[in-house]
Amino acid sequence: MRAYGRRKVLALAAGLLAATVACSGSPDATPTRAANVSGGPVTATPTTSPEPPAITPDEAREIFTEITATDDVLRTAGDLRFAVDLTRDGLRDLTSAAFDSSGGRPPLRTWGQPTIFVPRFPADATSPWFSVLVPRDGQPTFLIFAKSTDKWRLSSAARLLPGEKVPEVEVDAQGYATAVPPDDKGVLIGPKFMAPLHATVAEAGSGGVAADLLSAGPYTTDIASQIAEDRARWEQDGFTYDSILSAGEYPVFALRTKDGGALIQYTLTRTSTTTPATKSAESDGIPVPDDARWAISAAKLRRSLKVSEIHQYATSVPPASAPTRAEVIAHDGGVTRASGD
Repeated sequence: MRAYGRRKVLALAAGLLAATVACSGSPDATPTRAANVSGGPVTATPTTSPEPPAITPDEAREIFTEITATDDVLRTAGDLRFAVDLTRDGLRDLTSAAFDSSGGRPPLRTWGQPTIFVPRFPADATSPWFSVLVPRDGQPTFLIFAKSTDKWRLSSAARLLPGEKVPEVEVDAQGYATAVPPDDKGVLIGPKFMAPLHATVAEAGSGGVAADLLSAGPYTTDIASQIAEDRARWEQDGFTYDSILSAGEYPVFALRTKDGGALIQYTLTRTSTTTPATKSAESDGIPVPDDARWAISAAKLRRSLKVSEIHQYATSVPPASAPTRAEVIAHDGGVTRASGD
């Protein structure tokens, strides 16, 4: 362990949490006296208050501050073990790759003021979460924080794409957003269908049956064109090539927007494989792409190459009644693993 050891990291997190909690108090409920118009004894009646939600906006802000500050310390120290423990889902593999591909010196982050969207979950909710829109390294970025095994972790991060606008999230008078159910019929694409539909469009392109639901662009139909071009190029050189996108088992998070649509955040995987189809191709070897060279030391492989990627998105989905397509508005991702022989 480097200069920032386990105890120092935990002490920092505890100090941050104590400081933020000290700044926010929660007044206790106090009993009130009921008026007795008959002149009899006055009895004390306790005031009942609604059950607190699983997570409040103030608590979410504290969690954001604690996790991002701790992540900065761990990145500076090159501490992969504890940095990975701050994350989950697709972001865990992306964080590990950021350390491995940089020799243990991943890029440091700078954070601006967050705008936090907290759905009102019941107190006994088993998997609460909240979304944050925050400048990260000067670029607006959508984050998802989710709770699992009694610990909050960062699940997703996607940068707002150039020229895209942030949809207006619906927020009630108490400052709570609304989570959209997985099978919601009021939006053009229900949250549970968003990731697999995106994967289908990215593989089939503009001619696919789902293309009319998702706008064309570099993160949808252009991927299908790229795969076709890469396959033709590899085949010309005597290799077989395939690239498959999948929704996997990653969770999907959706917030209601003011227009009745949804802001949906989710993760896709992409796996590309290359093998020689001829003796001459095997002799020539399979060139390892530049973005995978950190995982494979050799410049070429003889028998096979497999490259795995993770991509995280935020997509603005209109209401079902709107005559428009869903729009991918944010993305981040890259190579997380590469292997072969």
